[in-house]
Amino acid sequence: MSALRRKFGDDYQVVTTSSSGSGFNQAAPKRKRQRFVEKNGRCNVQHGNLGSETSRYLSDLFTTLVDLKWRWNLFIFILTYTVAWLFMAFMWWVIAYMRGDLNKAHDENYTPCVANVYNFPSAFLFFIETEATIGYGFRYITDKCPEGIILFLLQSILGSIVDAFLIGCMFIKMSQPKKRAETLMFSEHAVISMRDGKLTLMFRVGNLRNSHMVSAQIRCKLLKSRQTPEGEFLPLDQLELDVGFSTGADQLFLVSPLTICHMIDAKSPFYDLSQRSMQTEQFEIVVILEGIVETTGKSSSIFLIYGYNVTVNLILSYYSRPI
Repeated sequence: MSALRRKFGDDYQVVTTSSSGSGFNQAAPKRKRQRFVEKNGRCNVQHGNLGSETSRYLSDLFTTLVDLKWRWNLFIFILTYTVAWLFMAFMWWVIAYMRGDLNKAHDENYTPCVANVYNFPSAFLFFIETEATIGYGFRYITDKCPEGIILFLLQSILGSIVDAFLIGCMFIKMSQPKKRAETLMFSEHAVISMRDGKLTLMFRVGNLRNSHMVSAQIRCKLLKSRQTPEGEFLPLDQLELDVGFSTGADQLFLVSPLTICHMIDAKSPFYDLSQRSMQTEQFEIVVILEGIVETTGKSSSIFLIYGYNVTVNLILSYYSRPI
């Protein structure tokens, strides 16, 4: 904890001054309520009544496998290879059975389809030796078996497809920079205070690792329900909070902890809100940090989403001048 404190500094202290000059420190009351975005970035969204939802996921099978949890990925990986190996070994056994090779395996004057294949385990070992290109030399295919040659070609093609699909899926899943977000920290609370003569919404973000985030950019969304003049109710209307887009301040050089600022001016959604309405209104600020992980050497972007539930966690700091 001391190391983190030295790197990020102390938490924000809420200090406000009234017209009489007396100090005032007030935090919004914490209430247990449902979040749209959790602190760990998980979105509380469930899809329903879409129709043929399963078929839509299966139509993009590769992305579905990449998005699955690791335990399911490993299960599918092992199951697919096991079923494929047993099926192809069974096909070699069927050829040997239909040709009568199993009954003449020890006849020196008989040329079988595959030498030294006389039961299912030996057929399975022949397939593994062929697929893994081990080639012990004891079991081998002969030129007296055209159906075996066709099966060998089919086995090579299908094996390459399965290897490319499953190994590619596992490689992409391992190279995803999701865990990189664990070493990117946001301040637990956001604050509103005076900066440069203007009321400003502020929070901090810092990088624990020495490796840099290349082309880091930050965006903020305000999620709030509203009703249009036509009477339409929008339950999760998204508004953009300007955190320096016009000045380029949203492009971060994230070497040391930075303070992200949103000026509450006439264009801000918070401009018409008072202190009381800040504490009672139901809305949420979602922060999205996007960047390229330097250590991977690839253009892999990392999206870190952090939710500020303003009615719960936002510490308000007001001066005598109302918003």
